Amino acid sequence: MMEITGKTALVTGANRGFGRHLAAQLRDRGATVYAAALINNAGSGTGASLLTGDLADIRLEMDTHFHGTLAVTRAFAPQLAGHEQSAVLNVLSVLSWVSLPDIGAYSAAKTAEWSLTNALRVELARQGTRVTSLHVGYMDTDMARNVDAPKADPADIARMALDGIEAGDTEIVADEISKQVLAGLSAGVRGLYPQVA
Repeated sequence: MMEITGKTALVTGANRGFGRHLAAQLRDRGATVYAAALINNAGSGTGASLLTGDLADIRLEMDTHFHGTLAVTRAFAPQLAGHEQSAVLNVLSVLSWVSLPDIGAYSAAKTAEWSLTNALRVELARQGTRVTSLHVGYMDTDMARNVDAPKADPADIARMALDGIEAGDTEIVADEISKQVLAGLSAGVRGLYPQVA
């Protein structure tokens, strides 16, 4: 269990979308919030295919989702270690578990970030820092504005994320599509990609 009231939080990507809702709700729960437009949990969605996409777009996805998360976590790990309770929330995606070929670069970057999150979860536990992952499908933000599919309200997802952190959860699966894909992981390639199995 972790009490958010009285804590200090850094929200990267807080200038819009999900990050803006997260920063506002942290403030409303009594946290001191530092809001920035860094790349730890900021979103990039270039729409790049791994086979035909521009290599610069593919690198941007990895730099944003993997290297950005790693850089910010490494930079703040020593400060987090100085507190009795500390936490990191990595905003992942249902696409960290399943890849869509038309946006393969994003899926690959999110899968790498999921693996990074799991490694950091174990390593930072030694200093008492809990690493929580948030898996969500589409949210109604600028990043998904061209997606024609059901979208979650980012304010609802922010509330679920903060409730999960306060409850001590290490993984938050926020919506039905994420729950379905998670359940299908045990079926392997045959279950996730029946068209090629």
